[in-house]
Order: sequence, then C-alpha cells, then structure tokens
Amino acid sequence: MASSRSGNPAKRAQQEGTAPRPATARDWIAASRPRTLGMAIAPVALGTAAAFNAEGYHLGIALACLALAVFLQIGVNFANDYSDGVRGTDAVRVGPGRLIGAGKAAPRTVRNVAIAFLAAGAVAGLAVVLLSGRWWLLLVGVVCIAAAWGYTGGKRPYGYYALGELMAFLFFGPVAVIGTVYAMLGRVTEDSVALGIAIGAISAALMLCNNLRDIETDRAAGKRSLATLIGRRASKALYVLLMLVPFVVLWIYSFALVYGVAVFAVLLIAGPAMVIVVMARTPRDLITALGLTGLTALLYGVGLAVAIWGGPAGFVIA
Repeated sequence: MASSRSGNPAKRAQQEGTAPRPATARDWIAASRPRTLGMAIAPVALGTAAAFNAEGYHLGIALACLALAVFLQIGVNFANDYSDGVRGTDAVRVGPGRLIGAGKAAPRTVRNVAIAFLAAGAVAGLAVVLLSGRWWLLLVGVVCIAAAWGYTGGKRPYGYYALGELMAFLFFGPVAVIGTVYAMLGRVTEDSVALGIAIGAISAALMLCNNLRDIETDRAAGKRSLATLIGRRASKALYVLLMLVPFVVLWIYSFALVYGVAVFAVLLIAGPAMVIVVMARTPRDLITALGLTGLTALLYGVGLAVAIWGGPAGFVIA
C-alpha cells in the first residue's frame, strides 16, 4: 500500500502529530542568503568606480543603486524560498535550508517578506530616478523587479526553463554596471560594458554551480535548469569558462591600472572553487564551491573598483 505521507515537511509534521520549530532570527538571516550579496555589491562598486573615472561620480546615486541591488537580491532569495517551497521543489535539499521547505515559516509570511524587500528595492530605485533625473530608468526598475520575482515565481518561472544563468549574467552584470554608470553619467561607457561582462560571468557561474549541486533534485521535481539540460560534464566546463572570463578582462585592465595586477590575488579564491567543481562527485562537494564563487564576485568587484579608483585618470580599454 502506498504511503500517504506528504513530501512537504510542514504537512508531514502535521500528519505525524509533531510541529516544526518556528524560524528564529538566525533562520531568517540564513534564508536571506547573505553569501549571495556579493553579486549585488560587486557590480555597483564597479559601476561607481567607472563613473568616478569618467568624472561623473555621485555618492547619493551610488548609495541608492547599492540599496536597490541589495534589497532586490534579498527579495529574490525569499521569493525563491516561497515559490520553490509551495511547488515542493525544496522537499529534499542539499544546500542551506529553506524556511518553507523545512516547515519553519508559513508560505504567506515568506511571500510577504519577499514582497517587502522588493518594495524596498522599488523605493531605492525611485531614489535613483529622482537623484539622476532620468525618468525612463523607472522602466528598467520595473523589469528588474519582475525578473526578481519571475525566476521561480509565476506560472512560467524562467528558472525552470534553463534561463537562470543568462538572467543572472544580464541583471547582475551589464544591467547593474551599465545602469549605475548611466544613472551618474547619462551615457554608456566602454568600461561599463567590459566590467559588466566580467562580473556578470561570475554571477552566471554562481547560478550554474547552484544548479549543478541541485541537478538530481531538480530533475526529480521537474525543474529544467541549464545543468539538467547539458549534464554534469558540460556544466563543469562551462563553469570554469565563466570563471576565467573576468580574469581575461582583468588582464586587459592591468596594463592601464597601477594596482590592477594585485586583483589577480582573487585567483587564490577562484582557483580552488574551479578545482572543487571539476572534481566534485556529490552535491555536498559543491557547497564550498558556492561560497568561494560568491566570495570571488565580491572580492573581484570591490578589488577592481579600488584599483580603478587608484589608477591613472582616463584609462579605457580601447
């Protein structure tokens, strides 16, 4: 006789007559996934540095862009917790625990927290528009918020159609860097495009590493990530390629920046991450690689931004 036990931890606890432990402050902080915040901080740091180099730096806009990026990143993390939780995708999870998947918080509560952070991001985006006077950026903000929710939310979440890496590349790369520069300068620079590609590649690598870790559970849940489509071997090769892209860009910049070469020290973090991914045999092997990839994004973005600030004026790629 088939078991009637639910795959959802909260419902299973009700069936068994036990109650899951309510989420603590530490659980909520963990669910915000602070290790992913490097993806939000790095592109804004690079965009601000590029604008400073072009003599268009604006502290207020920089802070508003940073708040926008951080709030949206936290919002999308809670939105993922909500959407994957109600779909049952997180019923069996290898990585950090989710609030709904672990039965620690009601779906409505997590959804409301996600909406609150996305709303805070909208307010920060409005501040960017008011400070810059570039009203059409409102449209960009709306698209960013829709993308944040649409990763796993809605009827056709793009994260379930192998588009997660592409969207991570775009929104945490060119869109974030170019958007920051444009808000300050009113134009797109060569530097903003190159820097956006560099940091976007790391963001895509982080997403790919996450999906590679979850490849078996995603297949079981019917989630079609890029990793489930191209397989482990191709995913590992693509991860390494994406992680090398920013250092190719850095090599070009190092000829024009006084402190550019020092940023290659980030390879001490990125290198082990690539080795771990290539050698990984189990999903748990990739947990460390995820942390190192996020740290790579933060150190690369902030490090190169500092190098740009300290470099000779007027540097450009071409």
